[in-house]
Amino acid sequence: MELKIFIVLFCALFTGGHSLKCYECTGPVGSCANKETTCSSFFNVCSTQTTVTNTGGAEQKMQSKGCGVAEACMTASINFGVTRTVTSTQCCNTDLCNSKDASDSSSNSANGKQCYYCNGQSCTNKLNCIGSEDYCIKATVPGGSASQTLKGCASKFICDTSAQGNAGLTGSCCQGSLCNGAKSVTQNLLFLLWPLFFYILIH
Repeated sequence: MELKIFIVLFCALFTGGHSLKCYECTGPVGSCANKETTCSSFFNVCSTQTTVTNTGGAEQKMQSKGCGVAEACMTASINFGVTRTVTSTQCCNTDLCNSKDASDSSSNSANGKQCYYCNGQSCTNKLNCIGSEDYCIKATVPGGSASQTLKGCASKFICDTSAQGNAGLTGSCCQGSLCNGAKSVTQNLLFLLWPLFFYILIH
């Protein structure tokens, strides 16, 4: 009995002293140069993340590798009509297991839900939500003397994170079609900076 207890304690001490090692890099897909990093005890997985932003038909793909938490290993997207950002995160839990690039596993099929989105000063436009975008969102982004209001479709993970006010972003979500209202708002150039806020949001 004492021997079993000793073995259990020995294993616990051994695994508790091991720090996970992951590859890390940030840059455009295909040009991300891996380097090794040792994770702090807060992180429990190695992650590879691909973020695809489509604005007016122009697509940009970025990749990020590093230490992560298992709760963030998923595909999530936010869709404001004229711009859509999708992040696919793949994870593993052994040393240097994130050497391969992450594939874009997002769906491009409409899921039957509709939300309002803003184009110019009008927010009466209706948007067909895609893939896991099962919530409507109304988000506020700080913009100097005036805040910026954006509306569209979002995944649950985005709603849960934005509700915490991360990266200065606050938002409210609802699940019924067209539940995010159709009031007009003032648009400005900060709208084009949304992909940067999204990137900060998920890190």
